[in-house]
Amino acid sequence: MTIPRQLPNAITIVRILCAPVFLWMLLADAGADGPLRWGAAVLFIVAIATDGIDGYLARKYEIVTDLGKLLDPIADKALTGCAFVGLSILGELPWWVTIVVLVREVGITVHRLVVASDHVVAAAWMGKLKTVAQAVALSLALLPLWTIVGDWIHVVNTITMSIAVLLTVASGIDYVVTEIRGERRGREATR
Repeated sequence: MTIPRQLPNAITIVRILCAPVFLWMLLADAGADGPLRWGAAVLFIVAIATDGIDGYLARKYEIVTDLGKLLDPIADKALTGCAFVGLSILGELPWWVTIVVLVREVGITVHRLVVASDHVVAAAWMGKLKTVAQAVALSLALLPLWTIVGDWIHVVNTITMSIAVLLTVASGIDYVVTEIRGERRGREATR
């Protein structure tokens, strides 16, 4: 079976385009626990799940591209960034959490774009783990499960969000350390 060479990148681009639609759905009725909130949560979950699909297809059919390596983390950050901001606008997530996450995400994305002409920085294992933790924490926070199972779900949401934030900070530090080491090795090799 063959697939179109650009299919993984097309899936990634659709994920980017889903981000503003998701945010509109989340905020359209001020975050009420109605159909738009459920729809926003489902759209987020489906869109973030495509992250694994596009990567799997690219690796399986050996059609990994530099564009895909660059766009994939941007798509993840667009979608999760909209979720963090949306939850903070609704007052369901402290702004300091969103700011910490966005500073890390924007900083690393800008760095990736700056060095893209020199080398493409693919996501590391810790960054991928961070993305999974954020996806789980945000999915639980977006789904109005408290209407079904009760308020105890807020404890679960707090725990999963804390794990996601810790992994976000740790993976950011790991990224910076890895890039500094790579830069040093590059300088030593040119001597």
